[in-house]
Amino acid sequence: MKIAVDAMGGDNAPEAIVSGVMLAKKDFPEIEFQLYGKEAEIKKYVTDEKNITIIHTDEKVSSEDEPVRAIRRKKQASMVLAAQAVKKGEADACFSAGNTGALLAAGLFIVGRIKGIERPGLMSTLPILGENKGFDMLDLGANAENKAEHLLKYGVLGSFYATNVRKVENPRVGLLNNGTEESKGSEVTKKAYELLSEETSVNFVGNIESRDILNGVADVVVTDGFTGNAVLKSIEGTALNITKLLKKSILDEGMKGKMGALLLKNSLKGLKNEMNYAEYGGAVLFGLKSPVVKTHGATEPTAVAATIKQIHTMLDTDVVGKLTKQFEKNEAAS
Repeated sequence: MKIAVDAMGGDNAPEAIVSGVMLAKKDFPEIEFQLYGKEAEIKKYVTDEKNITIIHTDEKVSSEDEPVRAIRRKKQASMVLAAQAVKKGEADACFSAGNTGALLAAGLFIVGRIKGIERPGLMSTLPILGENKGFDMLDLGANAENKAEHLLKYGVLGSFYATNVRKVENPRVGLLNNGTEESKGSEVTKKAYELLSEETSVNFVGNIESRDILNGVADVVVTDGFTGNAVLKSIEGTALNITKLLKKSILDEGMKGKMGALLLKNSLKGLKNEMNYAEYGGAVLFGLKSPVVKTHGATEPTAVAATIKQIHTMLDTDVVGKLTKQFEKNEAAS
């Protein structure tokens, strides 16, 4: 397996990215890593050179860059070179913590879409309260607006990923809406409900509300990119604020609170780990010819390692190859 890594992408690059790669190497010594970026800076954090290739470039895509313009003009940027390596067959997957819009553009314009998929979706696996299997949600921002037909494809894509990568048997697909009744929602979601109900390849369970998605009502949650991105950030913000609120409440109780926190230390740590979405890996731009995966800009080494584990699973299960064959078969049948 060969993974092309944008070592300069993200707030803490290259330290967090390269350190995460070093962590992942311990579990996956068979992976060959191609690190794109400033060689001298990258080498500071390389503790094991086996299966590591550094491709030097001084150029990178910044968070302020306009995505499409950056991909087209910065031909030697670390992110662009990593995507080019995948397109040329020199790498099997591309990973970055950099500019999300730019990575989406690189995925679409350089790596390319699978035939039959008009709008690839940005998908993440998120935690479910009380369980460790999580759920997949898309689109999380690749497309601000979607047609009902796109939401149908997201249901198919998410179901395919959950089955092949996460090994969920007959995954339940839910359509995010402002009510559970079939008549609820916009014209787009009403039409999407109709299309998903008729699609025999997915186990559609109907409309679901945002307040229920962390309770395990579906294994795959389908929505448009604008709504998905807003919901994702709401979940992230709520989790962070609950942690801060718990900490403040403990400190406000003085010695009594601190003693109680000490007794509950393992339980609180377990809760934190359970709600840590970074442990599930990064966001996949699913529907491309090869895996293109994005992790949070402020990512830490452990999250980078978790994302590499996710990419390893995607490559090991050949989920993209299987998806390509399935859509080619569908195209031929139609």
